[in-house]
Amino acid sequence: MEVIHSPNAPAALGPYSQAMRVGNLVYTSGQIGIDPAAGKITARAIDAQTEQVCKNLGAVLAAAGTDLTRVVKTTCFLADIADFAAFNEVYARYFTGKPARSCFAVKALPAGALCEIEVIAEV
Repeated sequence: MEVIHSPNAPAALGPYSQAMRVGNLVYTSGQIGIDPAAGKITARAIDAQTEQVCKNLGAVLAAAGTDLTRVVKTTCFLADIADFAAFNEVYARYFTGKPARSCFAVKALPAGALCEIEVIAEV
């Protein structure tokens, strides 16, 4: 096992790593729309937060030697299921390989986030 860390993605908010590499797979922790330069969520709209989440995931995957085109599974969390269509619009631009996916509406996300995504990717 190898701990993966990217300085181009937000640091973990708790006692966990950004990702773990096991063999030829990378398992990321959930990423929310924290702007790594600001250290907080700066976007208020679902589309802008989803965009930042995808950029954060891209940075973590790059540190592991892979990218979003190699993602095989995503798990997505939305603070409001009414954001599903707007979330999907941005999501589709980044996950062009159409990985398997689960998507849930949840009661709340850390730091007031509107969405969170975790992925499993092949290296």
